[in-house]
Amino acid sequence: MPTYAEITRSIKVTVKPTFLDEQSSPQDAHFVWAYRVRIENQGAETVQLMTRHWKITDAQGRVQEVRGPGVVGQQPVLRPGEAYEYTSGTPLPTPSGIMVGSYQMQTEAGENIDIAIPAFSLDSPHQPMRIN
Repeated sequence: MPTYAEITRSIKVTVKPTFLDEQSSPQDAHFVWAYRVRIENQGAETVQLMTRHWKITDAQGRVQEVRGPGVVGQQPVLRPGEAYEYTSGTPLPTPSGIMVGSYQMQTEAGENIDIAIPAFSLDSPHQPMRIN
């Protein structure tokens, strides 16, 4: 699967989704993906990841929004040149979907900044192929 990346204010967010066949059950409309995220501070100021906001859209156009503190229970501090990586996952009732989101980070000066998470495609081998 491809890798997706976006840079906001010298913070680079890279996402690599993977379909988890062994955790999915297509006959029960249960499809599961993992996604690996790498957040790199390419700037000159130290930032802390405070919150996350995801919009997860399935193949039927149903949108689920997820908001919360940090990522995987962490609110990492990234000094210039540092990176933080984590893996998470999401289930969908359809064989494909799209995720996009943002992280709210705070600088040492107390400024809140929204860092874009690139939109990425959740694809499985179970989706019907269409010829355009």
